[in-house]
Amino acid sequence: MVYIVCLTTGVLLAAIMKGTVWICCLLSLLLLQATAEEEDHTSVLRDTSHIDETLRLATEEKASDYAAAIQTLRKIYHTSIKPMEQAYKYNELRQHEISDGEITSKPMVLFLGPWSVGKSSMINYLLGLHDSPYQLYTGAEPTTSEFTVIMHGEKIRSVEGIVMAADSSRSFSPLEKFGQNFLEKLIGIEMPHKLLERVTFVDTPGIIENRKQQERGYPFNDVCQWFIDRADLIFVVFDPTKLDVGLELEMLFKQLKGRESQIRIILNKADNLATQDLMRVYGALFWSLAPLINVTEPPRVYVSSFWPYDYAPDTSRELFKREEISLLEDLNQVIENRMENKIAFIRQHGIRVRIHGLLVDRYVQTFKEKMSFFSDPELVFQEIVDDPDKFYIFKSILAKTNVSKFDLPNRDAYRDFFGINPITSFKPLSAQCSYIGGCLLDKIEKAITTELPALLSSINSGKQPGLSSCEVTGCGEKPKNRYRKN
Repeated sequence: MVYIVCLTTGVLLAAIMKGTVWICCLLSLLLLQATAEEEDHTSVLRDTSHIDETLRLATEEKASDYAAAIQTLRKIYHTSIKPMEQAYKYNELRQHEISDGEITSKPMVLFLGPWSVGKSSMINYLLGLHDSPYQLYTGAEPTTSEFTVIMHGEKIRSVEGIVMAADSSRSFSPLEKFGQNFLEKLIGIEMPHKLLERVTFVDTPGIIENRKQQERGYPFNDVCQWFIDRADLIFVVFDPTKLDVGLELEMLFKQLKGRESQIRIILNKADNLATQDLMRVYGALFWSLAPLINVTEPPRVYVSSFWPYDYAPDTSRELFKREEISLLEDLNQVIENRMENKIAFIRQHGIRVRIHGLLVDRYVQTFKEKMSFFSDPELVFQEIVDDPDKFYIFKSILAKTNVSKFDLPNRDAYRDFFGINPITSFKPLSAQCSYIGGCLLDKIEKAITTELPALLSSINSGKQPGLSSCEVTGCGEKPKNRYRKN
């Protein structure tokens, strides 16, 4: 009886009969060969020249034109939109204050998804940080417990969350409202990189379904919503082993409602599967996400393996390469259209502020019309707030102004809004005019219908953007007040 131990596989193989010794040795050789092939594929780095080519990182941008457009956009916002925003306390309704840092910020790419699906590895791959001292830590276990913002800087350094929130020149100062516990979980990394001159990456903690939100020590869903509202592109990353949908992931997709055009689904680590298994996993992913994405056209799904090592042998490497290039082209479109997207965002914000101002004005007018000498102000206004349809608050806005019914905010939001802000603290729009500054409504309508579209046209045509003094001040003409009664 002969016993042979095959130490290379860590498994004890015993050959009972002398005639079977050669079988054990053959198995050992095959296992050694398979292990060597696996180590060889994970040690060979793939060519990444297509990243620079697709993102056009070698081309220089016209910084002066971009800076001029940003300056004009800031001027329009501060002179035409922000005055009404402040007069009618719009930020207390939407809790979305636009700072100069947000206007001048680069496009933001947000990475979301379950733990250990390759979010951090993907960022390392795109920035070429593999095997460098500055790469994001990755592993098979949950590794990222912080919100990590990777941005451009003159030198490589880390920035604490409390510093990022205190710096008004950045766009992250509003994050202070989530508390000091969250700021301890926020970290910034600055580094000189061509791609980071044009875009900012945000890596998020992986979703762990068996963890309750209060165990994180801060409002995780609210923080995610803040980043979702400001992201230009949202990558939701999965891998073949984590396709199940739990409560936290379901809540995340509810927060993504209305942002379907920014969402891209990524099935990462696809070269770990044979082609037939990959097709089954692809179908299972759609099956899991179908109840969460109720749109006619589902988000684009990219299937590849986003890390620096070569694709596994006998896999669809050509398919994975084309998918990766398509994703990079998608990212490049966001970078190239960043100015247009920013103008569209400010215009959309201006439309919402205008609707809010019109609604508050209508509440104020209705309150004054229903008040009499013997009326109780609180009871009168409570009746108006409880049943605004009885007094045609929202219908009158649709009848008199070019407002879409789909843009009207929730009626219940104004019950809470006026619970904090007394109706008597607001002036009607007819009183919001001055000889020098003009009327708030006229200025915001001009910004929405004329100034912002003109700025967008100048960007598309390559002209130098700018406003004449007459466009800002009206050249001394007395503003017309269409709300004043004759």
